[in-house]
Amino acid sequence: MVRKYKPTTPGRRTLVLPSIDELTKKTKPLKSLLAKKTRSGGKNNHGHLTSRGRGGGHKKHYRIVDFKRDKDGIKAKVASIEYDPNRTAHIALLHYLDGEKRYIIAPKGLKQGAYVQSGADAPLRDGNCLPMDSMPIGSTIHNIEMLPGKGAQMVRSAGGSAQLMARSGGYATLKMSSGEVRMVKETCRATLGVVSNSENNLTVIGKAGRNRWKGKRPLSRGTVTNPVDGCMGGGEGRQNSYHPSSPWGTPAKGFRTRSKKKSKKLIVKDRRKK
Repeated sequence: MVRKYKPTTPGRRTLVLPSIDELTKKTKPLKSLLAKKTRSGGKNNHGHLTSRGRGGGHKKHYRIVDFKRDKDGIKAKVASIEYDPNRTAHIALLHYLDGEKRYIIAPKGLKQGAYVQSGADAPLRDGNCLPMDSMPIGSTIHNIEMLPGKGAQMVRSAGGSAQLMARSGGYATLKMSSGEVRMVKETCRATLGVVSNSENNLTVIGKAGRNRWKGKRPLSRGTVTNPVDGCMGGGEGRQNSYHPSSPWGTPAKGFRTRSKKKSKKLIVKDRRKK
């Protein structure tokens, strides 16, 4: 369910926000798992603007999230499900039975008071983290490692999931939500289930000021700029983006920007190919 509001102001008329029913009421983030988060405002060490459209925004701390899940064989109780301003997914605070506390990305349906575990012997339940050689084929997973022991790098945003399709030759074949089919080593870890806050993509901000709270400043469309401001500006009358590109001339809409040096040997099927 999403939250809709009565049209008491123009900004609330179209406002749609994701539900907060999953979150634990009246919780504050654990201070020992907070880190300082600085802002650049889009400027480099010379004070020159290098990333347009950044600036302002509400102050926030970074929540230190455990992406490795390397405490094997020790059960952890879910103390709370919390909001994280740095990501679209919710996070869960775990109290391990040995006294340690950690944050993890909360899977969909994880409740306060439930128990989760990691390791090859962990039960096959949502929120438990296992190597992919210990999971049944067809499992729905998230928080996937690309290299064993490095920590989860793929499928971490709200509502995300991938499917374990096959295993052979020491590799696991995954179908990503983008449609890409790729392989990773079967000793890499992943978490069972779907990432929480799946309604996040239904958000309607309602007013420009809400983006300013996020630290986003206004940006002009490329076609309405002057020639001095970018490669898509200028000309007589209105142009229809004949050669769409970035402000620095890199072609867009079809031009491949992936580095030629990157290997494609683990990508079985490209996400663009039908």
